[in-house]
Parts: sequence; structure tokens; C-alpha cells
Amino acid sequence: MAGNGYDNGWGGGEPEYFGAPSPHDPYRGDDGFGGGQGDTLGRTRAFPVGEQVPYAPYGQGHPATEPEIAYPPGYGHDNVATYRAGGRTAPRAGGPRLAWRALLSGITRTPSRTFDQMRDHQLWLPALTISLCYGLLAVLGFGDTHNEVLNSSFSVAAWSLAGAAVGFTLAGLMLGAVTYALARQLGGDGPWQSTVGLAVLIGWTTDVPRLLPALVLPSGSAVVQGLGLLSWLYCGFLLTSMVRRIHDLPWGKALGAASLQLLALLVMIKLPVLG
Repeated sequence: MAGNGYDNGWGGGEPEYFGAPSPHDPYRGDDGFGGGQGDTLGRTRAFPVGEQVPYAPYGQGHPATEPEIAYPPGYGHDNVATYRAGGRTAPRAGGPRLAWRALLSGITRTPSRTFDQMRDHQLWLPALTISLCYGLLAVLGFGDTHNEVLNSSFSVAAWSLAGAAVGFTLAGLMLGAVTYALARQLGGDGPWQSTVGLAVLIGWTTDVPRLLPALVLPSGSAVVQGLGLLSWLYCGFLLTSMVRRIHDLPWGKALGAASLQLLALLVMIKLPVLG
């Protein structure tokens, strides 16, 4: 055939990959016919092994020796996987701060959604108000203190009620802080304001079913004792669920973080009633 006389046996001429290399071909060898080391495509290159081929990145007119990849704007930011303690790929979406009524009812009716929505909000005012009100009623919910307050003078009764309100408020804040510290030690990543505030609300509001009958019934009655045990179990469930949702922990670690607060509530409130 025409050219260099090469015939591939099929009546055709020289294959295109054996044609004369272009003067701008980066794989052209020094001898003009690809006399360098072969690459994976069967062609040859004119640079020694280990040497990097210079090339010009997209949008630039000068050669570069380091690979440079041009990504589209915003690439890698919209679908970034977010790692959290429990292994989720994205954090739960929060929401606007709930009003008092929606917050208190949501803790018992839709706890998971309420905890997710209040994760990034502080709720000191509801927590402190509920603690003070609970402290005022808690004094009257035990047999001995109930009789002492009712049979004492007004000034003594007022100081007793005020002291109980402040004492239960401080106790609730301390127990919530302990729950938060344990959750962080176990790998949680939730904020402390929402953890402490929700722990206070859960600890006191779940005892209302026991506290209200205890105001008029003896503390040793079966109704008060049964409600005390059931309310404590329900408190354990809500506290564990709250720690799990706020700090993104599995159920076991969430229960471990809430265990000290549950034990303290059992000793402070439930055991005197159950005993």
C-alpha cells in the first residue's frame, strides 16, 4: 500500500495509531516515532519513568506539575455528611421556640418532636417557674412536713415554703447539670442549656400525678405509692428519650447519663412516699 508499504492484510493502509505523530503529541518520542517508554494504550512517551508530565489545568495558560482538579461552584457543600455521636448522617432539624403550653404538653404527648425542636433553645424561665411552684407544693406532699407547716405560725410556714421552693429549684438545676455532664462524657454533643432546662421540667412535672393526691391523701396510701412508682418509671423514659434526642446517643448510653438523676429523684421524693 501507499505510505511506508505496510499492509495489514485486510486491504487497508496503515492503522491510524501507527501514523506519523503530531509535533505537539505529548507521547511523541525523541526519535519522532514514540521512542520512549510505552504506556497503557500501547503508545510511547518521551519522558523517563517517575517524571511527571507537565500540563495546563483548566482555565490556565501555564503548565503545572501538580494535579489540579476544577470542581463546580458549591461542590461538596450541599451534600456533606455530618458525623454526630450516634452515627447519623445529618443533624435533626430544629424549629422555633415553643410556647409554655405547647412545651409542657409536648413533653408528654410528643416528646421526640418536642426535644428535637427545643434542642437549640434555652428554657430557663419555664424551668425556674415550674421548680418554684413544685417546691411550694412538695412540702405539703409529705406527711410530716405537711402537718408541721399547717400547724405552725404564718411566718414559720412562709419561710418553710420559700426555703422548699429555693431548695427544689437548686436541686433540679444540679441534677440537670449532672445529667448533662454524664451525657458529654458518654459522647453526647448536645447543648447544656436545653439539657438542663428539659431535665428540670421532666423531673418535676412527671411527679405531679403523685403530688396532687398526696396533698389530700396520706403519704402511705396505696394510691399515692402506686402513682409515685408509675410516675418515676415514666420520668425515666422521658429523661432517657430527652438525652437520646438532644445528645444523639443510643438508648443504653442515654439511660446511663440519666441514671444518677433518676436515682436521686427516687431517694429524694419516691422512697419517702413508697416507704
